[in-house]
Amino acid sequence: MSCALESTSSLALAGRRIRVMIVDDAVVVRGLFARWVEAEADLELAATVRTGHEAVSRLEELDPDVVVLDVEMPGLDGIAALPLLLAKKRNLVVIMASTVTRRNAEISLRALSLGAADYIPKPQTTREVTTSTDFRRELIEKIRQLGLRAKRRRLGPARKPRSGGPEALLRPVPPSLAERVFTLRPLPNVPPRVLLIGASTGGPQALNALIPKLGEVIDRAPVLITQHMPPTFTTILAEHLSRLVRHPVREAKDGEEIKSGVVYIAPGGRHMRVERRNGIAVTALGDDPPINFCKPSVDPLFFSAAEIWGSKVLALVLTGMGSDGLNGARALVAAGGHVVAQDEASSVVWGMPGQVAHAGLCSAILPLAGIASQLTQLFGGKPA
Repeated sequence: MSCALESTSSLALAGRRIRVMIVDDAVVVRGLFARWVEAEADLELAATVRTGHEAVSRLEELDPDVVVLDVEMPGLDGIAALPLLLAKKRNLVVIMASTVTRRNAEISLRALSLGAADYIPKPQTTREVTTSTDFRRELIEKIRQLGLRAKRRRLGPARKPRSGGPEALLRPVPPSLAERVFTLRPLPNVPPRVLLIGASTGGPQALNALIPKLGEVIDRAPVLITQHMPPTFTTILAEHLSRLVRHPVREAKDGEEIKSGVVYIAPGGRHMRVERRNGIAVTALGDDPPINFCKPSVDPLFFSAAEIWGSKVLALVLTGMGSDGLNGARALVAAGGHVVAQDEASSVVWGMPGQVAHAGLCSAILPLAGIASQLTQLFGGKPA
């Protein structure tokens, strides 16, 4: 994978491998995670510890870059240990790990608001943890990409978009971003009718900040979101977002008519597409295999929306690992739609938005704090 090559060069610049501490009260899980980390040339096992107390007390001694922190532990559990770890080391990357239950999903999403970088749902049994190649791949890639991101932020340069288009859409960026340049496509010259959002790592935090500011957009257009999450997690996310806005936010149901004023979230474990049934645009949920290692995947939503709505679509690609959404964004642009990406500086991981930016598919590349105002202008038909 290209990310492995990128890891090697970045680590050479950083001067050391990514140090990882595993915190879990289950000895089998600690040993398994440790072996996975030690098998990667760019990762280094700092230690395995069984309690939150031990993790906090040994943090300065072990000096990890990334901590994989179990939610459920005796004594000081993960959610209690999290703020203590972050207080001891600035820019520490903490990945919460838990089995998929409603309680653990709520705790994991709460942990994101307290400073955790991400979460990873563990399979229900130790046997499933041991045999799941998908879980191993996801854990290692989260450690690698989040660890690299933290190192890059300490080291410096990122990217600054430039365009012949309206400069008002490009917010000021730090001087260190100035040396990288992207070509942007024209902005839509008529108000879009539908907003699509694709997100992965860092997406819940970004959505929490963004959706409450999109009231005027939601009034005018349906909003469809694919966030990489398992079942239960998407339920909790929809419930949480619905408390932040005056519009309904819910997991999509198969065959549900798509209407302005509603935010639809792809349910965990199902791909969400759009299609016409009896002349009406509806959500269509599929149980087909993962796409880009993801289920739900952003690509099916983008591809299907390109076929149904074409130039009426504006797609927003938020923070996330990998390249999911890239091929779908190409289809949207070919159909006359437009794409906006979150910028590198405000992304937890600039994988998905970076891919569409590098491919020259974007009409704007914006910091998270600047996205809502620009979308409001575009959907309102106001000059940018």
